[in-house]
Amino acid sequence: MIPAGRPFPGSRGASFAQNLSRNLNTAPGLEKSHKQPASLKDSSQYPVKAKVSPQKLIERYMNGESDAVSLLHQLARVFQFHLEMKETIASDVPPPLPLKEESCVGGSCHNRPSYEAKVPVNMQIPHAVRAQLTRLMSFHPEFSGCADTIAAFVIQAGSECKVVALGTGGFNTRENISSNGRILHDSHAVVTARRSLMRYLYRNLLMFYSKNPTLSQQSVYQHKSNSNFLCLKSGISLHLYVNMMPKGAAVIPSKLYLNPLSISAWKVSNEIGLHLMVEGKLVSVFSSEVENLAFKVVSMSTADKITQWQVIGYQGALLSHFIEPIYAQSILIGDSCCSEVRGMEFSVCQRMEGVTSQLPMFYCMMRPLISLVPSVANCTPSSNQLTHCINWSEGDSTLEVVDGLEGKTVEESPFKSGTTLASRLCKAAMLHRFKLVAKEAERQDLLVASSYREAKRMAKPYQEAKSVLRAYLCQKGFGSWLEKFSVSDNFSK
Repeated sequence: MIPAGRPFPGSRGASFAQNLSRNLNTAPGLEKSHKQPASLKDSSQYPVKAKVSPQKLIERYMNGESDAVSLLHQLARVFQFHLEMKETIASDVPPPLPLKEESCVGGSCHNRPSYEAKVPVNMQIPHAVRAQLTRLMSFHPEFSGCADTIAAFVIQAGSECKVVALGTGGFNTRENISSNGRILHDSHAVVTARRSLMRYLYRNLLMFYSKNPTLSQQSVYQHKSNSNFLCLKSGISLHLYVNMMPKGAAVIPSKLYLNPLSISAWKVSNEIGLHLMVEGKLVSVFSSEVENLAFKVVSMSTADKITQWQVIGYQGALLSHFIEPIYAQSILIGDSCCSEVRGMEFSVCQRMEGVTSQLPMFYCMMRPLISLVPSVANCTPSSNQLTHCINWSEGDSTLEVVDGLEGKTVEESPFKSGTTLASRLCKAAMLHRFKLVAKEAERQDLLVASSYREAKRMAKPYQEAKSVLRAYLCQKGFGSWLEKFSVSDNFSK
């Protein structure tokens, strides 16, 4: 999040018309009307022979210097054959570009595919979120009006689903960028829930490195063979629930047919490209309004952030020093106003298709199962709590209430960290937990970091994955990611 007065690259990378054409050509029922002359074909479709020998590539893989996916792509270049891998953890997923289907005449559609019917919906997850929200509100009913917009992370182990992090809210702070790390600049529900998840992950790291065997056993982590990083125990998976469709490219208008004959390519580009959140308003990165956002706090849209986290993980840079990337296996949307998830499928999955081969080891584009489920929050916002945001994670004695416009804890909050009213989700609090874990893990190399920014930069694979992702989005014509304002990370405690 940065003031938008900084220069913003306007390059769209690849032509959007080219990207749209490629996607439409692969959609079911669409065929090319003519063959392209060989001389005009895109040379990027044909691999260039690599100079490294196959034996050397296999040795790197056996030594743990690359992963299996990267090895396959490298061997494809060596032997000059076309390799196409579907980056998915689930079968029966929608086509590369989700097309809006025409309405059926007479109520009969014999040839119409039904993707939603093939996606399993775990009804335990919304039930678990509702139960946890009800429990928290029963202790503090005066804040029930803050729970109209909610996001939650759920850990599933076997048949048991447990809410481990929860957040509400929908605001950016109106304050200037903080240089001491004690202001929350983005309090949207998914962001609040994700930072609460990070607190949960830190707490489990402290348990894992504890000298108490019982606590260590209760942690969600385990050592991974041939790796210095920890990973989630076998059989444990992470799921994301949101009760509103994330703002941004996930919200494709009902009349937007992704077809060049029905709408201009420019209009489509604005709809499915990257977006910014400015004072509660959604703005395309291609909009002329971007030039008039000087001195305002700006953040990327929720849909774009989820797209990023499904590639680089939800754990963030600091936790990446200790654990492998953690991805959501499913994203459940409890929005009663939504009837389809094609926009979310495109935003999170199709936009990043093909990026895995360029990512460092352990990182990939994790395609989640996306489905509609019942809503768990039917609260009407209280007029005097419209800007209030709630956060909670497993292990917390009570919830914390933050004023999203101020970026600080409110005086009436059941939990307050101190007289400064800095939230337990702020960057300074995260740096404190990072240092505690580094000390318990006896990682002296991490304790020498001079600032929050330096500690993040030291997570080189994570930073490389983030750079690859953002360059990939720009190259594919979805726009440039807004870079963070560096002064906000230049604090040491």
